[in-house]
Amino acid sequence: MHIVMVMFGGILQLAFFVIFGWHWGNSSAAMALAAKLFIPVWLMVVAVNMWVGVAHAGYSAKEEFPILIANFLVPALVAGFAAWQLSRG
Repeated sequence: MHIVMVMFGGILQLAFFVIFGWHWGNSSAAMALAAKLFIPVWLMVVAVNMWVGVAHAGYSAKEEFPILIANFLVPALVAGFAAWQLSRG
């Protein structure tokens, strides 16, 4: 359940990035840039999530790494698709 909540949080954070891009530039190009900027920020967020799992929850890095990949990929793919769609028009 935690994995789903983190993924949902990532998609919610992506929405905030895109909305901020719209307010910042009021164009689809600014929203696409915001979606692209979300990806490295999200990587840092899931890396911290992995660190917490290893350092405080008692999981090994080997156990946490597939979770990091899953938590990163789903919102990052959504962000890439959003950036692609927003840059088209």
